[in-house]
Amino acid sequence: MVSPALSDRTRRILATLVRSYIETGEPVASAALAQKAGLNLSSATVRNVLAQLEEMGYVWQPHTSAGRVPTDTGYRCYVDMLIESRRATKDVSAVEARLRQEAGDAPLMDDLLSSTSHVLSEASRSVGFAIAPPNADALFQRIEFVPLSGNRILVVVVASGNQVSQKTVDIGESVTASELTQAANFLNSEFSGRTLQQVRDGVLDRLKQERSLYDQLLGLALRLASSSFANLERPTAVYIDGASSLLEEVVQASGISAATLRGLLRMVEEKQRLVGILTEYIDGPGLTVVIGAEHSDPELRPFSLIAATYFDGRSTGTVGVIGPTRMRYSKAISVVDIAALAVARVLRDVN
Repeated sequence: MVSPALSDRTRRILATLVRSYIETGEPVASAALAQKAGLNLSSATVRNVLAQLEEMGYVWQPHTSAGRVPTDTGYRCYVDMLIESRRATKDVSAVEARLRQEAGDAPLMDDLLSSTSHVLSEASRSVGFAIAPPNADALFQRIEFVPLSGNRILVVVVASGNQVSQKTVDIGESVTASELTQAANFLNSEFSGRTLQQVRDGVLDRLKQERSLYDQLLGLALRLASSSFANLERPTAVYIDGASSLLEEVVQASGISAATLRGLLRMVEEKQRLVGILTEYIDGPGLTVVIGAEHSDPELRPFSLIAATYFDGRSTGTVGVIGPTRMRYSKAISVVDIAALAVARVLRDVN
């Protein structure tokens, strides 16, 4: 959790600095911190503490006459303090009532999660998302093949309800992007509308037939499909809300460039990328916070992600938000945590 090298006084000054910067977007001066921290310290003492924090990588100074700004490490320390001090009891009733009102007392999963993503976005002023538990009964809609390095191919399977699965396969041969597109087009026209199990069985049946009946392209399509559907994770529905809220936040104060924002919006549109990222980050129940430079995807490093899992009685799904690193972490962590509990309660009553 929080670095043991920081004293309580230093942690309090850092937390005050982060809160002030999140609120104003301006570098925080030592004189202002001396007043806000409530520690009865002189500006000189606070300057010394800030110098130590800067040396340790928690804050930085845009220029010599400016105050300090938190780094991603500083945000991480602040977030760990927030999580460490969370109250054990949470008032879930208000969010639960809101979800029931918007989605109905006996909501369908898509209504409930669509409402959840909206509530998260509205409360955090960031992008809100809700991901359903995997669905084994979804109908196959389309498959996409994206060439990676060497002979590796990213396979994206989209099922009914915009549910997405993805995996990486190595078919042991070099394939052009044009051949991948033609193979995907064949599979989409041949198998769309069947369950994933029916697609698997249909592909295997075709492969068992006399291979000489197939031309090179058709054989490639079937081999790709066989590798793709083997041990493919069940598809997942993704609900996202609030791209316009993030745009407004960025335009107002976050300092994120238009090009950087476009990278995030591409990820929002390509929902399978979000599923893949969350699969990488989340390895169990509870709350996950990923800040700035902690992201493995370079396009996400100007942003922070907060996610929590919920249990529908059979399997788990995920809710969360994505916003600038200068987000209101206390509010965002609270609303994500509570939303996960509220969704679980509603689903418990429905099931």
